[in-house]
Amino acid sequence: MKPKTQVLEVWGEFACFTRPELKVERFSYPVITPSAARAIFDAIYCKPNKNPSKAEFRWQIKKVEVLSEPKYIALRRNEVKEKAPSTSTILSWATGGREPEPIIADGTKDVLGTDQRGRTQRQTMALKDVRYRLHAEIRPWPGFEDRIQGMEAQFRRRASCGKCIYQPYLGCREFPAYFELVEPGLPLCEPLPLNVDIGLMLYDVFDLSRPCSADEKPQVSLFRAKVENGILLVPEYENGDEVFKVDGGRY
Repeated sequence: MKPKTQVLEVWGEFACFTRPELKVERFSYPVITPSAARAIFDAIYCKPNKNPSKAEFRWQIKKVEVLSEPKYIALRRNEVKEKAPSTSTILSWATGGREPEPIIADGTKDVLGTDQRGRTQRQTMALKDVRYRLHAEIRPWPGFEDRIQGMEAQFRRRASCGKCIYQPYLGCREFPAYFELVEPGLPLCEPLPLNVDIGLMLYDVFDLSRPCSADEKPQVSLFRAKVENGILLVPEYENGDEVFKVDGGRY
């Protein structure tokens, strides 16, 4: 059964779709990336499972329509240098299995014992007042092809009443995304008459050719992105002529 295109209109006050070649200071692409768009669909309906072999499908972004002009805003934020602990570590703290080890936001080197802890200021060139219309299709994994109609119905039920597994976000978790299901046949506003040759753009950070768990090593992929008349067409992940996989997940 051929999948049907599911359409969401998403918007938010701020967004940041970071260019991966910038390691410290964040600078956003002018348009949402396919990976960030996929994450929004995942937040609404993704059948989460710790065992990748039981995953039922993935989302394939087909098209992005830009509905508001890209506008940048400079933000300077205090960020901690340490990474958040794993889920298992946090659970062991919550159940009393281990003594909690808080992330200290500030202090001298004598107090912290190292320069790798504490906080630092980082610059972010983010987008403001963004709005997109996202088009995506469900891609069932082998063995689940006969369930695609039910999967699509579940997604539409959830999206139509605003349900989500967790709050969708626009690139960074502190930038929430708001969404609305676009029903077929309704009159829609035209995308902006925007033409931008973005060049190489991040496609995704996971290997979308097979079910993956969240803790697997990254597999960066890129594609040549061009917005024409406000529309960014996204090639199929399996299209090796247009989607480039980066060896070792490094860019």
